[in-house]
Amino acid sequence: MHLLLATLLCLLSSTFAPRLGIARLQYDGGGDWYANPSSIPNLLKAIRERSTFPVEAAEARVTLMDDRLWDFPFLHVTGHGTIKFSEAEVVRLREYLTRGGFLHVDDNYGLDESFRREIKRVFPDHELKDVPLTHAIYHLVYDFPKGIPKIHEHDGKPARGFGIFLGNRLAVYYSFSSDLGNGWEDVGTYADPVELHEAALRMGVNLFAYAVTSRPGT
Repeated sequence: MHLLLATLLCLLSSTFAPRLGIARLQYDGGGDWYANPSSIPNLLKAIRERSTFPVEAAEARVTLMDDRLWDFPFLHVTGHGTIKFSEAEVVRLREYLTRGGFLHVDDNYGLDESFRREIKRVFPDHELKDVPLTHAIYHLVYDFPKGIPKIHEHDGKPARGFGIFLGNRLAVYYSFSSDLGNGWEDVGTYADPVELHEAALRMGVNLFAYAVTSRPGT
């Protein structure tokens, strides 16, 4: 499986600019957008070790109005509290996604209500739907026949992967009641088994690989 990813990404790497990484979205509303500080660096490390993508070692931190937003194919959102977008930010996020960007929102337990409200402002005519288990995001690199793994337990709800499709492309992936970000954090940060840390990283690699290989023109 690692060889498959290496071959795929080697063929695609020339399509992108030298900078390639993950941007964490800094948003307003009071939510802790900075949660899980070791999560993205650990995911980027896994991507570097398991592929030929020259990803940056450190995460970027951007706002929706930051010109650097366009440099990153993968935009990550997390937190426990409230997200609030301005009207200009709603327009900017819609443009980012329709131009080929990928948004991953990881509910860190407490984000659900405000995220659903704000993404409805971005795409009022699109519903968050369960991503089919046959979708490439669950099989592109690592196989997840049952869908997104449950990483961190809070309330007994099953993990679910919701998405918004723009045409045939999955542009928004919302990991709900899974807490992938907790799984990406340093082993020992939480009392979750090492096996779940690995499962979370594998799902993250799938997300990143899909984000960059599904962009228009690739």
